[in-house]
Amino acid sequence: MTTIAIPKFSYQAILNDAAKISWRVEDLIGSNQQLDFTKPFLPEAIAHTQSISCLTPDEQLTLNHIRGNSYLHLFGLVEEFILPLVVDHVQSIGCGNIQAAQAYLGFAEEESKHIHLFRQFAAAFEAGFRSHCGVIGPPKAIADFVLQHSSLGVALMTLHIEWMTQRHFLESVRDNRREQLDPQFCSLLKHHWQEEAQHARLDTLMVQDLAETLDAEAIDAAINDYIAIIQYLNTGLKAQVQLDIASLEQAIGRTLSAKERDEIQQIQERSYQKTFLSSGMTHPNFMQSVQALSSNGHARIAALATSFS
Repeated sequence: MTTIAIPKFSYQAILNDAAKISWRVEDLIGSNQQLDFTKPFLPEAIAHTQSISCLTPDEQLTLNHIRGNSYLHLFGLVEEFILPLVVDHVQSIGCGNIQAAQAYLGFAEEESKHIHLFRQFAAAFEAGFRSHCGVIGPPKAIADFVLQHSSLGVALMTLHIEWMTQRHFLESVRDNRREQLDPQFCSLLKHHWQEEAQHARLDTLMVQDLAETLDAEAIDAAINDYIAIIQYLNTGLKAQVQLDIASLEQAIGRTLSAKERDEIQQIQERSYQKTFLSSGMTHPNFMQSVQALSSNGHARIAALATSFS
């Protein structure tokens, strides 16, 4: 068994914070909450479209919208493996720690709400964008692959995602007035972030709980699982770039040259890796949890993260 020292979070404090947040999907997206396609959805620090020299400003904006669609699709996709992980953890807790059970049940309920939110966004996006954008999937197949791995390996991937979400909003979206992003899209990100702030703390506690039942060999195996999931997602992100390029061609009504496609592919693959991989792998709170688990695992993950930066 392993004892790890990580930030001390209180289930009661998490429950108290969660109680302060209340929103419904229908309040955020619908007929009275229209997306504004004249404005970018994602900040440049996440989308990385303005450095693509072969695209006009209007085409860069169109690619930003495509990236906004895939950004929320990917969040909805990963939440489809986070939800069963959390449900299983609640079952393992039972009634022994009722505050923990309440907190994780709230976690599961909110993740299911987020999946619903992102599906509603996808419908609103397609109606407003007026052409279909391809996305990787199906979500169940990806969730099935991830959930084949150890609970701690999946929990580490989930912890990565939760802290990544915090970094994206706090560093790139909140108080970002310079880029004049679409307020409706920012509202979706803000409300998602509000609940993910509790989830990041809960998943930190989940990693701690799971690790305390394992020996060093099992923890190393979980680190291997996490890295395997990262590599799998990296392949998926590269596939998403190709789908985005095809969606862009359809939306702008022109066929890109091989040189243009190559420029977009190189910039966007690096963008996806920075956004979804290195930003989570290098988050200080995530790395602190990993360091507490395994110094060797921490070094391996840090080295891998540099290849995605």
